[in-house]
Formats: sequence, C-alpha cells, structure tokens
Amino acid sequence: MELVVPFGPGGPTDVIGRIIAQRMTEILGRPMIVLDVPGAGGVTGSKQVADAAADGYKVVLGTVGSHAQSQTIYRKPLYTAIDFTPVALIAEFPMVLIARKDLPINNLKEFIAHARANQSRMQYGSSGVGTDSHLSCVLLNSLIGVNITHVPYRGTGPALQDIIGGRFDYMCVLVNAIKPQIDAGTVKPIAIMSNERSKVLPNVATALEQGLTNLDASTWNAIFLPKGAPANVVMKLNDAVVQSIRTPTVRERLEGLGAKIVPEERATPQYLSQFLKSEIEKWAAPIKASGVTVD
Repeated sequence: MELVVPFGPGGPTDVIGRIIAQRMTEILGRPMIVLDVPGAGGVTGSKQVADAAADGYKVVLGTVGSHAQSQTIYRKPLYTAIDFTPVALIAEFPMVLIARKDLPINNLKEFIAHARANQSRMQYGSSGVGTDSHLSCVLLNSLIGVNITHVPYRGTGPALQDIIGGRFDYMCVLVNAIKPQIDAGTVKPIAIMSNERSKVLPNVATALEQGLTNLDASTWNAIFLPKGAPANVVMKLNDAVVQSIRTPTVRERLEGLGAKIVPEERATPQYLSQFLKSEIEKWAAPIKASGVTVD
C-alpha cells in the first residue's frame, strides 16, 4: 500500500505521513510505503491518487492546500476534491505569523500599523504560489487591508533561510516547521493564526487575543482514497487511522509537532466529507478577493 505525501521529503507533511504510516503498517499487517510526490502545492501528488484505481492500495495524505484551496486558486483544477473518497481527518495544525528578527514591531497591533504604513516597500515570502503558506498570508493581508509584494520560494526550507537572513519581512508558516527557529531567536513570532494557542508555542498569543477576528488559517491533514472506493475498504482504513491516532506514542509525537488531534467524532468519513466542502467554501472568498490565480 502506498501513502502519497504530495510534498517534498523531510517537510512537515512528510514527517506526519511517516508517523501515521508506521503505525498503520503495524495495525494492518502489511507495509504502508510513503511516497513523496511534491509539486504545485500538493496538486501533483494528489492528481496521481485521483487517477489511481480505487482498490485501497494507494491513498493520499491531503491538506488544506491540496484539497481545499486548490479548488479556487487554479483556473482549471486538475481534479475535483470532493470526488475523492474521504477516509479520516487526522489533525489540525495552526499557522504562525513570523517576521524577520529586526522588523521594528513586537506584536500584531504594531505589525498591522507598520504594514499599512509601509506596504509599498514590504515583501512577504512563502513556500510557493498556492501553498498554505502563501494563502494564509493572502487571508491575513485581506483582513488587515494591505497589498504587499509576494516572494514565492520552492519549499519552506529556502524561504526560512531567507527570512532568517532578513531578505523579506514576514511569512506565514506551520508551527511545527518554525518552532526551532523561534526557540533559537532567529525569527520573531507575531501571532498564532487560529483561535487557540499552540501547545508547542504557548507564549505566542493568537491573532484573536490580539484583536484580529476571523483569522483562522489552520491547515489540516486527512487521508483520502480515489473516487468510488468500496465501503469495506474505507472502513478498514478508517479504523486503522483512528487506532493510530489513539496510540499514545503517535499522539505524543504528533502533539510534539504542534498537532491538535481530532476527536473520534471528527475522524469519520462522513465528517471529513462535510468538513472538506466547508473548507473549500471558506477559502474561496479570500482567494477570489485577492485575485491570486494559478494556470
């Protein structure tokens, strides 16, 4: 069995996929091999699974980028996300707004004032056009009313190197990808971009706590089968996923990465189906308002 991770090796989604795959291998009694297929913000790997046979031998570890944001940002999406067979929502991960360490601000209120006054001279970076890193900042910029130049990179790693080097001003990034740099003091944390603080960055206040409402830019991970997968295959895999996230060692490792593991009532195929539709709708408005599109 193959678990397609539609992002590069060593990245946040790859790490999560390998933790889950290891435990599912033990539960299912057959190897679950992680296959990294990066490209186009998760679209390339997801497309591979969309075109695969619905026999349970190939699944994808989808994200908000690959399965929700992609449906609006691409002029002609390569697949219809709601056609995938939902298996289980696994966990949610907050994004965090960070700034270069010498940006003259210390909290979200100061950041907003600085951005509004200096937007023509500022730049923000991301891990690529159409990624959750990019679109989280699109949402932020829309809410605070600024138009700031976007600098896309080929992955989170290169972008982090350049913000540490002070080559652009701010970035929206997964909490598990940026914690080491925050702990080392090489970047400045401004706000958790969700309604709850992160357990791994408990001292970083949320945007809501700092007065900015409607900024919920959490990403998530969920497993999907190709369209038309048999119900018995879906339930077998769902059971394996639920057992995995209930395993104490798995929970500990995921929570150490900043994950908020979903309760069992949110880990069902039925919940994931409705959740996906709501996420597609949620992200459509800010993406359309921004005018950001990918051919």
